[in-house]
Amino acid sequence: MKPLGADEKSTTVMVYTQTMLVRGEIVLKENVRVSIWLRTQGAPTFIHLLKPQVVVLGGSPPKTYAYEEIYVPTEQVLAFHLVPPAAESLDYDETEGNRKMQGVNLLLGSFVLKGKMRVSAAAEFSSSLEVMKASWVSVYDAEITNPYLAQFSVSVPMLLVSPNKVAIGIF
Repeated sequence: MKPLGADEKSTTVMVYTQTMLVRGEIVLKENVRVSIWLRTQGAPTFIHLLKPQVVVLGGSPPKTYAYEEIYVPTEQVLAFHLVPPAAESLDYDETEGNRKMQGVNLLLGSFVLKGKMRVSAAAEFSSSLEVMKASWVSVYDAEITNPYLAQFSVSVPMLLVSPNKVAIGIF
């Protein structure tokens, strides 16, 4: 790994795909908010992770790998978040009217995510989904588990999810 530039930072993140979990470091400019990075125009075609730990869930038992670097196609990513305890401020204004938190269960491949999505208080959830044209949405107060990884449980205040690639249940 080349030394960080004066205007760069290294942040540990987790990336979820249909068959993989990757935990590694990304290098971004100091002024970039990592937690919303994939929603910006600066989002890459490939997420470049350094010192990644990879769990492949394509068979039984899951397989683990370690690399110096890995490039994950962004279009394959289902979810993305900072590794706790790292956190950034949430991406919404709590005083904004006509919004509510909707409890959701998301299926991200074999991962199960229980959290909340911020949606319109004036519309049905299905209508909110239909008009949502975003490639990435925020999910809050999330707990992520996986039935094939018994000890795996991660709680995060916020993560990004690609809504067109996951199943969404409401409660």
